[in-house]
Amino acid sequence: MTSYPVRLEGEPTEPHSRWLWLVKWILLIPHFICLAFLWITVFFSALAAFFVLLFGGAYPLGLFEWNLGVLRWSWRVSFYGYSALGTDRYPPFTTGEAPDYPTRLEIDYPTEQRHGFPLIGWWLLGFPQYAIVTVLAGGSFGYGVHYGGGFIGILVFVIAMLLLFKDRYPRDVFDFVMGLNRWVLRVAAYGLLMTPEYPPFRVDPGARETV
Repeated sequence: MTSYPVRLEGEPTEPHSRWLWLVKWILLIPHFICLAFLWITVFFSALAAFFVLLFGGAYPLGLFEWNLGVLRWSWRVSFYGYSALGTDRYPPFTTGEAPDYPTRLEIDYPTEQRHGFPLIGWWLLGFPQYAIVTVLAGGSFGYGVHYGGGFIGILVFVIAMLLLFKDRYPRDVFDFVMGLNRWVLRVAAYGLLMTPEYPPFRVDPGARETV
C-alpha cells in the first residue's frame, strides 16, 4: 500500500475531561467565525486555481499553501471539537504549522496536474466520494471540513457518553474515528484540486499514517 499525498494525523492527549465537551461548541465560536471568512477565501482561491489549471498552468503555490493552512486550522478545530474529541488543548488561531499541537496535516504539492477537459471530468469522478463523505461528516462537509455530524458525529456522541459516565475513551474507537476523518480530509483536498490522485475507497484507522 503506497502513501496517499494527503497525510492526516492526530494524537489523543490524556487526560480527557468528562464534561468539557459539553461547552466546547461555545469555546469554539471565535474559531467558527474566523473560519467562516477563511473558507470564503478558499472557495475563490480554488476557483482561481481551477481556471489556471484549465488553461495549462500549475496550481499557484501561494494559493496552495493558503488553502493548506486553512485546512490545517480547520482540522485542529475539528480534532478538538466534535469530529474526534481528541484533545482538550485549545487550538491556536493560525493557518501556519503548530508543531506543539497534537495534530498534523500535510499535502504534497502536485508537480503534475490535469489540464483542460480532463480537469472537468475530475469533478464528475468525485461525486461518489462526495456522496460518501457527506454521509460520514453530514452536511457540514460542504465547507470542506466538518465539526460534527453524520456517522462521525454519532460515533463521537457515543465517545462523549463514555467520557461522561465511564471516564474512558476507547482507543480502538478513536482509531476508527481517525480513519473516517482521514477519508473526509482526503476528499476535501481532492475537491479543492490540491491533488490529482483519486482518494481511495477505504478507512485507514489509527492516529498516525501507515505506508
